[in-house]
Amino acid sequence: MTQLRTFQAILWRDVFVTGRELPSFLAQVIIQPFFILFIFAKVLGDIGYVQNDFAQVLLPGIIAMNGFLGALQNTTLPLVLDFSWTREIEDRLLAPISIPLVAVEKIVFGAIRGFFAAVLMVPVGFVMLDVSWAWSGIPGALVVIILGCLAGGSVGMVIGTSVPARRVNVMFAVILTPLLFTGSSQFPWRSLSDDLLWFKVICALNPLTYVSEGMRAELVPNVPHIPLPIVLLVLVVAIAGFGGLGLRGFMKRALD
Repeated sequence: MTQLRTFQAILWRDVFVTGRELPSFLAQVIIQPFFILFIFAKVLGDIGYVQNDFAQVLLPGIIAMNGFLGALQNTTLPLVLDFSWTREIEDRLLAPISIPLVAVEKIVFGAIRGFFAAVLMVPVGFVMLDVSWAWSGIPGALVVIILGCLAGGSVGMVIGTSVPARRVNVMFAVILTPLLFTGSSQFPWRSLSDDLLWFKVICALNPLTYVSEGMRAELVPNVPHIPLPIVLLVLVVAIAGFGGLGLRGFMKRALD
């Protein structure tokens, strides 16, 4: 019970700090996806370079992207800083809580921020675009985005315990950009032709692809998508696999 209360207290402290940093948090999670939606769906749609129903495909993918990458970034960056010159992680390690639970709290906190980043894109998308959803799929979509945010946080834990602070800028260019463009957030994975089989395989290795496909499966089921059971299975495996690697890396860095 003591460890649970300590876990909740640490998590609440991080959430409270987010509230104090709300303007910078909103700028971080809204500006990029807003302009992706505006340019790719609104502008290109109005001038006829994309089909009118492209917004139906794009919005669920952008919500998935914002949740997954938001969780990844909000797990990675605090870890990189905590293990660098600030050594703030030492305060957490001295709390009456086991070291693995400190790592789990980091993943959960990153996932919470990713979830809010995803939810924020829903009203933005509906105000900007002419879209309609299968509202019966909302509960399933919530499950997918929660799992996707936990997967993003788990990947962020692996990166945050592997990348030194001086390499963080390189990390964003080398890791985040490929994740962004191979996560099927701008296109349905099932629509990729055999001529792009190599790219289709690369996209299938990206956990973000399954978040994007799961969101489309629930919200716009008429769009070709990966079956939902496969999506859920892959996301659970990703959380377990990357979470395990991240916890091992966290323990190694914490005990150095």
